[in-house]
Amino acid sequence: MTLLQRLRTRLARWLLLPAVSLLASADGWGEDESRRRRPAGQPLAAVTPVREFPDPRFADGPTSAVEAVLEDGDVLSFPAMPFALAGGEERFLDERWTDGKAKNVSLRWPAGELRGAAGAAADLAALQAMIGRYAEMSEALALRLFPHYRGHLRRGNTSLRPAEIAGRRTSWRKDDTRLHVDAFPSNPMQGTRLLRVFCNINAQGQPRRWRVGEPFEAHARRYLPDLTRPLPGVARLMEMIGITKRRRSEYDHVMLQLHDRAKSDAEFQRASPQARADFAPGTTWVVFSDQVPHAAMSGQHMLEQTFYLEVEHLLQPQTSPLRTLERLAGRSLL
Repeated sequence: MTLLQRLRTRLARWLLLPAVSLLASADGWGEDESRRRRPAGQPLAAVTPVREFPDPRFADGPTSAVEAVLEDGDVLSFPAMPFALAGGEERFLDERWTDGKAKNVSLRWPAGELRGAAGAAADLAALQAMIGRYAEMSEALALRLFPHYRGHLRRGNTSLRPAEIAGRRTSWRKDDTRLHVDAFPSNPMQGTRLLRVFCNINAQGQPRRWRVGEPFEAHARRYLPDLTRPLPGVARLMEMIGITKRRRSEYDHVMLQLHDRAKSDAEFQRASPQARADFAPGTTWVVFSDQVPHAAMSGQHMLEQTFYLEVEHLLQPQTSPLRTLERLAGRSLL
């Protein structure tokens, strides 16, 4: 880490921590209903459903048109939809192809640049082609499943995750075995949705074990009384000095707090509504990861494709985290 990066990290911590300690009693959410704790004896919220579909193909077959199911917060699972490795590609399921700095190998679009990999040029070209093929197949699947999104989905990173999740040593904030909704400190989404297409390509029969949690609105209400508003001017300053890639909106500020509060809350991790979901090898699953509290508990060898989608292009914009939080807050968060 360079000196400039260290200074940015320290400054980011200095800018963010006072908002929690100094503004906790002045969060500004206002509405009495959104500030109330769950009364004793009131049932806990339901658990996010995982819905299975028999669809076996990425690109062929009838259009499914299941946007409403996805936007309601369900996880869509396709247990008979494997990504077939070509001859010799199984060798890329080994962590030795990573560069030792990144835990994943990824393609960055629109150029399709390979990141996080190390090896001979011919091998890296074959690895790049394999991950690129998954990107194309995932996009074909998303456009077939969700015709309402055609012309609006933007392709994000495509990643190969070769490492075992269980037992990985990391900080609590980066520990994805803890239930969380996705939010990124340096990459503000400003309400843009995060659609992810995963596929378990493990060759030893090992499932990808997840936990899924409560619906988003119940999750947000759980922490609303403790959430803070950002300090004036901080978002602009962080953008100016390069801590964030663009302006951090109040929506991003709230989503980061939801991410961190959940991950640091041992009681929530232990006792909140949740269910185990095992995705066997050959399974593809699709989820809005900014909406569904999820945790990856164990598993090795997975492909992942991210897509970005603006709220106005949803079939049901009111179900998005942005519109849900704005309704609870009673104001715009952008």
